Order: sequence, then structure tokens, then C-alpha cells
Amino acid sequence: MKAITIEKYGKNVPLVMTEQPVPHVGEHDVLVEIHAASLNPIDYKIKEGKVKLLLSYKFPLILGNDFSGVIVKVGERVSAFKPGDEVYGRPRKSRIGTLAEYIAVHEDDIWLKPQNLNFEEAASIPLVGLTTYQAFTDILHLQKGQQILIHAGSGGVGTFAIQLAKLMGAFVATTASDKGYELVKSIGADLIINYKKENFEQMLSGYDAVFDTLGGAALEKSFRVLKPGGQIVSISGLPNARFGKETKLGWMKTAILSIVSRKITALEKKYHARYHFLFMKSSGTQLKVLKDFIEGGHIKPVIDKVYHLEETEQAFSYLQGGSAKGKVVIKIK
Repeated sequence: MKAITIEKYGKNVPLVMTEQPVPHVGEHDVLVEIHAASLNPIDYKIKEGKVKLLLSYKFPLILGNDFSGVIVKVGERVSAFKPGDEVYGRPRKSRIGTLAEYIAVHEDDIWLKPQNLNFEEAASIPLVGLTTYQAFTDILHLQKGQQILIHAGSGGVGTFAIQLAKLMGAFVATTASDKGYELVKSIGADLIINYKKENFEQMLSGYDAVFDTLGGAALEKSFRVLKPGGQIVSISGLPNARFGKETKLGWMKTAILSIVSRKITALEKKYHARYHFLFMKSSGTQLKVLKDFIEGGHIKPVIDKVYHLEETEQAFSYLQGGSAKGKVVIKIK
């Protein structure tokens, strides 16, 4: 099968189209002929080796973290799915590789794709959808009437997050540029802050939660907008010692995380807030919930550009450029 692979980590390491064996199908796996995959910041972070402390892979490594396609074979113990089923999913972190013609994935990590979406639209959902759902329901327990700041509202995660937060009844503030203003307004943002002209930390206060997709200075300034007891969930900041303990990384890695995140820990104490680093988990059960939201018309995919598999290098460059409004999708079949 054709696949996009790397031979080592590095910012300038080329993405190469190679021939790889079709994956083995375990007893609880399904083999999916992939029709489309989407790109996410985690893809170039993996490529550059920025998450080596948390994730370890062998080479050649097939990149890609979410997909949609059609099941062509099922393992002997699979009962929930059958060949011919149209599915979407996010393989568990140890089994990535969606930038390929086929993938073997555990049955627990997929669900039937929303019937009102085509394959490209469905492929844009799993990673951003699961990330946001877990942030809002498992960590923040977002409630109707609460106020949340969602950074980078016109991005891949942001466009999904705004829609889900509104569905849950929250008041949503978001940051966007002039180019993203109409998009975030159209999907429900209540307050839009032009990050090129305005300082969000001077305009907001007393917020219940922040969903951080940027890390760095934006994350640090976000503590200022929270009320005492408020919470920040970040997918781009540094993991802290709490994350190390919760994910059982071991004492050495946890100690390292404690050191590198000490500035964030100090901000937690200063502002009487709680910081969570989110490393999303695969979940077919939650994909079913998202399917219901989408088929009910409550959430719509937002896609910026669609590339073909042989154009993956250009797609990576475009995503890393930071100007994408919504998701960047790779059409494979």
C-alpha cells in the first residue's frame, strides 16, 4: 500500500511516499480502506520529535492521526462492525498511520461515520472532536451559562470547540484575526477579540474556563481572565507533574515535567486556578456521541483545503503556516 512515511525525526526531514505492507489485522481489529485523513498540529510535532518524551515510535513511521473509510476486513472477535461499514476514527497513539491506503485499528477506536457527511468531512472530525469533547465534559464539566475563552477560534480545534460550547449552553469568547471574524461569528462565537489589535487579557475577567490551543505567552496570559477556582485546559502548553502522575509516566519523567512546568504551577497558585494538560484518548463511544450531534445538525465540519496524498508535503507546510481556517484534509481515495 502507499503511505507517507519518515525515516527519522526532524523539522526538515522529508515526507516520502513509500510502499508499505498492508497492516496485520488482530482479533479485535478492523482493516479500513482509508478514503480521507486530516492533518493536525500533533502530526508535525510528532514528525519533528517534539513529543518523544511522551510517545515513542519505530521507523519508518507512517504519519497521520485520524481518518474515515470503509471496513474491508474484521478480526475474528469483532462483532460490532462488518465489511462495508463506513467508519471514522482516531487510532490509539501507539498505532497511528492514517496517511496511507489502509490501517488496522482496534474496534474500540472507531464508530460509524455520520451519514450526512462525505468522507473528507468525516475525516476532519475525530481528533478535534474527541479533544474538545474530553476537555469540556471530562475535565471542565462545562455548564450552561458558564463563560469560556477559546483561543484561535478559526483553527481546526477552535471551529469545533465553539460549536460544542454553544451546544452546551456556554457563553463563548474567542480570539481571531480579521480574516477569521466572519467564520467564528457564523458558528456562534458571542465575543470576538481581534488578537492582532486587542489584548484578550485586558478585555476579559471572571471567566470560568479557558481552552488553550496556543501555549506559550497566550497560555500564561490566560490565567488573568479566570475567576478564582477557574480552569485552563491546554493542548499546546507543557505537561505538568499532575499529568505525569495521572498517566503513570514514572517518577523520572514526572520529575522532569515538574521542573519544566514550574512557571505554570506558579501561575496556578497565584491566580487560584487549575491547569490541565490534555492528551486526548481514542474513544469509539464518544465518536458515537459526536455522530449524533452532527447528524442532528448541531455541529458542522469546517474545512479549509483538501489535498491529495501525493501533496501531503504541501499540506503540512500550509497547516504549519498558521493561516488555515478550519481543517486541512488529505483525500486518499
